[in-house]
Parts: sequence; C-alpha cells; structure tokens
Amino acid sequence: MARTREDKIMRAFENKTWQEIKVKDSWQIFKIMAEFVDGFEKLAKIGPCVSIFGSARTPEDHKYYKLAEDIARLLTERGYGVVSGGGPGIMEAANKGAYEAGGKSVGINIELPFEQFHNPYIDRDKLLQFNYFFVRKVMFMKYSQGFIVLPGGFGTMDELFEAITLIQTGKVARFPIVLVGKEYYKGLFDWIKNTMLNEGNISPEDLNLYRLVDTAEEAAGHIFRFYDKYLLKPNF
Repeated sequence: MARTREDKIMRAFENKTWQEIKVKDSWQIFKIMAEFVDGFEKLAKIGPCVSIFGSARTPEDHKYYKLAEDIARLLTERGYGVVSGGGPGIMEAANKGAYEAGGKSVGINIELPFEQFHNPYIDRDKLLQFNYFFVRKVMFMKYSQGFIVLPGGFGTMDELFEAITLIQTGKVARFPIVLVGKEYYKGLFDWIKNTMLNEGNISPEDLNLYRLVDTAEEAAGHIFRFYDKYLLKPNF
C-alpha cells in the first residue's frame, strides 16, 4: 500500500507528452459526463428525499446506528424518501430504516479501495455507483430536500461543509441541515462560534444555517417544520 502511494506521487512529477495529456484528459471528460447523465436520469424520478450522512464504520449495535434507523423510519412515514451514501455503518442504517418502513431507499455509492461496499437495503432501481466524489456530491445537493448528519469522519464533514458553504454563498436555495449528536459535535461548533465568528471569518447569521439535536424526533421534526412553513409536502 505504501509503495502504491509512493508510485502515484512519483508519477505525478513525470514529464508527459502533449499526446498523453490530451488523450487521458479528454477521455476523462467523457467518463465524468457519463456519471452526471446517469445520475440525473435516475435521481430525477425519486421525488422529495432527505439525505442521511454518517460514518461507514459505525457498528450495528451502536446507538447512532439505531438512531439513523429511527430517523429514516420517521421520514418515510411522512412521505419522504431517504438517500444515503450507499455503504455500511450509518448509511446502511438509514437505508434499512427506510426500506423496512416501506419507503424509498436510495444509495449513491462511491468506488473505493476499502471500506465502501453497497448495503443490501437499497431499492434495486435506486442504487448508483460513482467514481468521482465531486459528481456524487452534486447528486446529494441537487436531489435532497434536507441533510441529516450523524457522527462521522472526514467524508461526513466534507458533505456537511459543502452544503453550508453553498447555502451561505447563495449558490443553492436554503434547505434544512440537522446535526445529530450534540456531544459529538459540541467541540467543533464551539470552535466555530468562539474562534471563526470572533475572528470575523463568518457572520452571526451563519450560525443559523444548521440545527444541533439529539433525538430522532427532533431531527425529523426540524425537516417537517421547515417545509410545513411553506405549505410544502412530499408528492408521493
């Protein structure tokens, strides 16, 4: 594994001919386009959904696994579909909760050399495989009516701050973002409030772009209240 990483670094500094650059980069464009087209065609049909994020490493007997199941069940009972990253852990729990409650269960999976394999609770016609993280993130943003974020690692943080940044900068319309696990996220958001805000790097109103909760009812309830305010309901 270490040798593979070293080889990749060395290859990045190799001189390449114009033909090598042109051929490789040109074909990569078509691969990227193909992933966008496939994602747009399949996900345009799923209806209103909420994405649930969290660690792929969370075991089935963990409290956050059960919490993700409960959140997914509550969402499907109100007509929302559930979208996850398609893998194990929290993602599996989200799909399991939706699947067993009879709701739409969508998996947007990513091809990785370890850890990521799709879970068995995704509807057969709603499993997508992606090679590019940035294409996959577009799918989450474009086809989700809300984000619910349970404890996770770097990938979970990546999705969370991508969403907050796009809303903050006005690149997408406001939608609800809920973080589940006050104890887990406390240090991070205390730092955001006490350091980032005090340094003037964000505005006070940016602290309203997300909600911290502890229970499944609070998480799902925030989604419901957000859209009830606009008299919007799922259409299935």
